[in-house]
Amino acid sequence: MLIRPATAGDLPAVAAVYAHYVDTSVVTFDEIAPELPFWEARLRKLGERDLPFLVADADGEVAGYAFASQWRPKPAYRHTVEDTIYLAPGRTGQGLGRALLGELLPRCAKAGARQVVAVIADTGQDASAALHRAFGFTSAGRLTGVGFKLGRWVDTELMQLDLTR
Repeated sequence: MLIRPATAGDLPAVAAVYAHYVDTSVVTFDEIAPELPFWEARLRKLGERDLPFLVADADGEVAGYAFASQWRPKPAYRHTVEDTIYLAPGRTGQGLGRALLGELLPRCAKAGARQVVAVIADTGQDASAALHRAFGFTSAGRLTGVGFKLGRWVDTELMQLDLTR
C-alpha cells in the first residue's frame, strides 16, 4: 500500500467511496453524493492552496483517501484546516486511516496550517475519534442534534490538534 497525492484519475474511485457513505451512513451529512466535477474542483482548489489530497493506493486501487481543507471560509481562518478521511468499503481495520492521517498531518504543517479540526459524526462507533486521539487530537466540544439523516438526529464531536506543538 502506498500513500500518494491524488490525481484526476483517482477521482472516480474517490467519488464512489464517498457515495457509499452518503447513501448508507450518517458519517457525512451530505444526502446526495457529489458528481465528478465537484471532486475535480476540490482537487484543483486544494492544489492551489498547497493543501494535501492523498489516496491510499493498494495495488492500483483507491482503498481510501484523505484531504485537508480550510476550516471556515473567512480569511482569518486560513491557518486552520479540517481533515477528512474515508476508507473504501471492506478496507476498514487495516491501518489505512492511520497511514493516511500520519501522512496528512505533516503535509498540513508544510502548507502553513497551525490547527487541524476534525468534525466527527457520532455514529455510536469510536474508531474515528480513537484514530484522532492516537495522533494527539483532543476534544474541543460537542454539537448536539445538529444533523438529521436516515431518520435520526446526529451529534458531532469536534476535535483539534495544534501543529505548532
